[in-house]
Amino acid sequence: MSAYQDLLARLPSQPQRWLVTGSAGFIGSHLVETLLKAGQRVRGLDNFATGSEKNLDQVREAVGPDLWPNFEPLRGDIRSLETCRAACEGITHILHQAALGSVPRSLKDPLLTNANNIDGFLNMMLSARDAGCKRFVYAASSSTYGDDPSLPKQEDRIGKPLSPYAVTKYVNELYAGVFASAYGFPSIGLRYFNIFGQRQDPEGAYAAVIPAWFAGLLRGQTVAINGDGETSRDFCFIDNCVQANLLAACSDNPAAWNQVYNVAVNQRTTLKELFLLIREETARHKPEAAGIQPAYREFRPGDVRHSLADISKAETLLGYEPEYTVRQGIQKAGAWYVTHL
Repeated sequence: MSAYQDLLARLPSQPQRWLVTGSAGFIGSHLVETLLKAGQRVRGLDNFATGSEKNLDQVREAVGPDLWPNFEPLRGDIRSLETCRAACEGITHILHQAALGSVPRSLKDPLLTNANNIDGFLNMMLSARDAGCKRFVYAASSSTYGDDPSLPKQEDRIGKPLSPYAVTKYVNELYAGVFASAYGFPSIGLRYFNIFGQRQDPEGAYAAVIPAWFAGLLRGQTVAINGDGETSRDFCFIDNCVQANLLAACSDNPAAWNQVYNVAVNQRTTLKELFLLIREETARHKPEAAGIQPAYREFRPGDVRHSLADISKAETLLGYEPEYTVRQGIQKAGAWYVTHL
């Protein structure tokens, strides 16, 4: 039994009051589902700017009528300190996922990104500290590595940010460090590397590449690759991300706290390779997709060229053991998109 499986086995006998911000989002809804299935009580905070009621409907269906009453939905915005204080009342564990993602969106509207990702983050940390919350885990980002060219990415070596979004996620880490040293309030940051999976929205101008490509191929459309296709990423399936969050929130290792960790699989995939994986999976359900070729367009401003994570720190201090490779994750995600698109 892995450390993560052992943790899930123990969670029902240790019921806590959890707060998941961004609970109607892609990652947040998976965290809510896992916690409810493990017998926990969960409050979910979301303003539904990017989250969806449909995600919570799927969580309700997945957990069933007996467990769903353990979920308390709260509609609100982390830019409001009053809302954050109300959300943190009586909470023991916080998984802070609420943020405004997307590098291109941040380049278009840096003020909005700053208000959500920095002001909102500070509101949450203040509220959690004042409410006496025991555990605070927040979504950091691999964008923090910026223009540092070294691979694999190690937590203690970063470059200059390449987008307003990257700046905001780095400032989160700085605030977390100050709250630890100045107030004795502990936290853990998880630097996500291209998380993907079921419920990730394929629509809109800022849709991530994997859901957008699944949607395009299933609809018989040509999909676009930014650049020459040799850009690479460390794509990480959602179940690995959920594991990292719960391991971090439940860690009893003092050395694990007030740290940031890479959340990835230590597997480098180019966009060309990713396209072939998605096309192969799509063609299993829609054979005519096998003949679709991608279109190539200009590189996207603010994007890094290559990304690959060193996950040894998370393995050592948290017991993190990613269970899904990129191919396995694509297979699970593909089955969901076939059903829901």
